[in-house]
This record gives sequence, structure tokens and C-alpha cells, in this order.
Amino acid sequence: MTSSPTTLERAFELARSGECANVAEIRARLKRERHDQVEAHLTGLSINRQLRALCEEARVKAA
Repeated sequence: MTSSPTTLERAFELARSGECANVAEIRARLKRERHDQVEAHLTGLSINRQLRALCEEARVKAA
């Protein structure tokens, strides 16, 4: 049996992958994927700061 990633795990996957350019896109993608309580999970300065940094890192690697 395979389990799907949690909302936070998937958010970090998306940020690292470069598929989403920013946290707003990550939120939208998670909602489309039907993850639970996206806003509650992605509230907070620390989480947002980490996700933004990973998005930027992925963007730099892609360039």
C-alpha cells in the first residue's frame, strides 16, 4: 500500500520541483489536488519563507 504525501510534504515537493513559481501557485496546486486544509497548513512566516526559498532555488537551478 502506498500512501500519498501530506499537504506539507507535497508543498515542499512542489517548491523543490520548480513546478510552482511561488507560494500562491503551490496553494492553488494543492487545492486542485484536493489536499486538506491547505490554508491552515501553509500559514506562518517560517513555512512561507522556506517555500519561497525553495522556489527561488529551483528557479536558479533551472536557469
